[in-house]
Parts: sequence; C-alpha cells; structure tokens
Amino acid sequence: MCAMPEQEPGVAPRARPDASMSLLTTVMDNTLDEGYAQAAARRREAGRSELPRTARAKLWLAGGLVLAGLVVTLGAAQAREAAPTVAREREELLERVHDGTRQLDDLQARVDALRSDVDARQRVALSDEDAERAELVALLAGASAVEGPGVKLVVDDAEDVAGTAGGPRDDGFAQTGRVRDRDLQRVVNGLWQAGAEAVTVNDQRLTALSAIRAAGDAVLVDNRPLVPPYTVLALGDPDGLLEAFDATLAGHYLTTLRDDYGIRVERSTENGLRLPAAPSLTTRSARPLPPEPDAGTLSHPEDPEEVTAP
Repeated sequence: MCAMPEQEPGVAPRARPDASMSLLTTVMDNTLDEGYAQAAARRREAGRSELPRTARAKLWLAGGLVLAGLVVTLGAAQAREAAPTVAREREELLERVHDGTRQLDDLQARVDALRSDVDARQRVALSDEDAERAELVALLAGASAVEGPGVKLVVDDAEDVAGTAGGPRDDGFAQTGRVRDRDLQRVVNGLWQAGAEAVTVNDQRLTALSAIRAAGDAVLVDNRPLVPPYTVLALGDPDGLLEAFDATLAGHYLTTLRDDYGIRVERSTENGLRLPAAPSLTTRSARPLPPEPDAGTLSHPEDPEEVTAP
C-alpha cells in the first residue's frame, strides 16, 4: 500500500486516495472476522473451565473403583469365613443322617429278632395242626418270610428322562420317561391277578394293607422312599406267572411304557427267591380261642348241668 504524503499545516486535510475503497481497506486491516475471534475466546474459556470438570470426573471414577474393590474384597472375605461354617453344618447334617440310618437298621434288626422269637414261642405253644394253620395265615398275611421259585421284573426310568416328549402320562409334575407310583401299582396288581403268592418291591413286602404312593418324584411303599431301578419279585410258577401276566392289562401297559416312553424293563425267571416278612404288620385285635370240651365231659343242650361220662 502506498504511503500518504505529509500534509502542510494550516491546509485542509485532503481525502485519502483509497477513500473510495473503504470495504477493501476494512478487509485488509481486519483480516479475522469478529465472530471467529469471539468463538476462539469462548473455546479458550471453555478449555480453562473443562480442566476442573475432567479432574472431578477422574476423581469420582477413582472413588467408584476403590469402592467397588472394597465391596468385592469384603464379599470374598465373608464368603471365605462362611465356607467353613457351611461345610461344617453339611458334615453335621450328613452325620446325623448316617446316625439315624444306623439306628433304624438296629431297630429293624431287633424287630426281626423279636419276631423270630415270637414265632418260635408260638410254634411251641400251638399244636401241630394249629401251628400249620398259623404258618399258613402268616404266609398269606405277609408276616413271615417265604422262599421259592418266581419271576423278577426290573423297571427303571428312561435313559434320557428330560428329553422325552409329552403324552397322556404327562400331568405337569414329572417327565413321561419316569416310573411313577401308578405304574408300579399296575404292575403289582397285574402280578397278583396273574397268581403271584407273594410280592416285594425293592425288598419291601406287600400285604393287603400296603400302599404305593408318591411324594414329589419319589415313590413310597408303605411310607418308605424307594429309588429306581425298582425290582419287583413275585413268587409262583415262573413260566405260568409270566405268561399270565403278559395276558393282563398290566402286562400290555408295561409293554407300552417300554415301547412308547423308553422305560427300561428286564424280566427273568428265578428258581430260588427269598422274600422277607413285612415289617409294618402290627396286631390290631386279638381274642383267645374258646376252650375245647374235655373228652370225658358231655354237655346236653337241654340240661345246663354238665354230665360226666362213665
């Protein structure tokens, strides 16, 4: 840009040669727009105020991490302290269960010994005919152990119980591939119908008062929980008993369970089975037999007085 000539004193100022180019002069003198300057100033101010906010955020983050670490550490310490307590309580519970099982076995052995003693005393007290009759009654009632030939049925759950599909046996409480109480009921009733003389389920002797029920997924026989596989023993003619059982509705039902639901069934004939006595039998009522009249004493229905025969 050309320099302006000095003006003489006392002379009116002369106009600038570039007065007609005021716009270009303004552009040349102020190359940066005021809006940019204001924006730059705001950014500088924001930068100065952003630094404290960032520091506060980092401080809060550090505090949160420290708090989280403290919570995890306390949780781990409490879990470490509680683990021995839980293990000790579990061991105590298992020990109580084992003690209760041993006591139950001892009591059952004592009951069996007392039952054997009662049977021996009964045979001594009764005559031969009465003893045979008592043994027959005890056999039919399940109060005495029995031995002889028979059949063996082993019924077990399907291999993949959880993978079986729903069907008419699915009532929402268990899978269709699981053996249930009503399945064992039908099998046992079918064996009785086929002519079985005595039946046990997992060594539990069945009588006229026995009940097969369910508690959740467990099967109870006379209130004793059983676990699969369920071994059913039945005394009788082996071949005839199996043939008669297959002809019953229970035999067809068991075949359907095996073919349609995958329930495993094993059958075999046995020559020497021993079925224990039923442990749950108790005497409900008893009365003595009337005394037999003496051979030397006669009683006439019309004469209340006894007459002694010569």
